[in-house]
Amino acid sequence: MERDERELRYGDHPSQRVRVLGPEPGGDSPAPVAVLLHGGFWRDRHGMELMEPIAEDLVRAGWRVWNVEYRRTGADGGGWPQTLEDVRAALVLLSEELSERPEGAARGKVVAVGHSAGGHLALLAAPGSPLGGVVGLAPVTDMVDTAERGLGEGAADAFLGEEAPHAAFHESSPLRQVPVGVPQLIVHGDQDQRVPVEQTRTYVQEARLAGDEVDFEEVSGADHFVVIDPSHRAWAAARAWMESSSGP
Repeated sequence: MERDERELRYGDHPSQRVRVLGPEPGGDSPAPVAVLLHGGFWRDRHGMELMEPIAEDLVRAGWRVWNVEYRRTGADGGGWPQTLEDVRAALVLLSEELSERPEGAARGKVVAVGHSAGGHLALLAAPGSPLGGVVGLAPVTDMVDTAERGLGEGAADAFLGEEAPHAAFHESSPLRQVPVGVPQLIVHGDQDQRVPVEQTRTYVQEARLAGDEVDFEEVSGADHFVVIDPSHRAWAAARAWMESSSGP
C-alpha cells in the first residue's frame, strides 16, 4: 500500500498545520484516522514531535494519522480560546477530506488521541466534530485545580491569562463541559507528577454521571510520559481500545 506523507495548512499562522501520514486516502475500505494532539501545557517550547513515536506505531498498524500543531502560549500567539479554535479548524479541514471519501468512512473510524494539554483540547473540541471517540492520555480536565496547584509552573494562568474571569476556567475545563457526547478512554498513571490522577478520577465520575461512555485505565507505577511510549503497556491499552472502537 502506498504511503501518503504531506503537510496541510488550516490557517495562515506558521503553527496552523497538520502532518498527515499513513495509507493513501480512498479505496473500498478507508483507513481509520487518528488525530494526534500533543501536550506540553500549551507552551510553545513543545510541539507535534512529541507524538511522532505513537504516530509511527499507528501508521504501522494501518491508521491514517493527522498530527496537529496549534498556536501555543509564549511567542506563538496561542492561549484561550484561540488554541482550541485552532484544533477545531483542523477538524473542519479533516471533515472536508472525509466528505470526499467513498461511502463507508464512518464517524466512528475517527479517533482523537491527546496527551496532557492535548487531551484537554481533544475533549473540548469533540462535540460537533468528525470525532467518533477520544483517547485522553493523562489529560488536563480541571483548569481550576490546575491553577490552584500551579501545575506546569503556572500553565493555566499563562493559557487563560492572569486576569481571566471565573467563567473562562469553567468554559475551558472538560470537567465542566460534559457530556462530550462520544466514547472515551482515559489512561492515566498513578505516579503522574505533572497531572495528578485525581483529576481523571473526578472527571470520569462526572462524565459518566452526565451520560458519557467512558472507559478508564489507571496504570500502576506509570508517570506522565510513559503513556506516549509505544512500548509501554499504557499505550498498548489505548491501541487495543482504538482498534475495538474503530469499526471493521
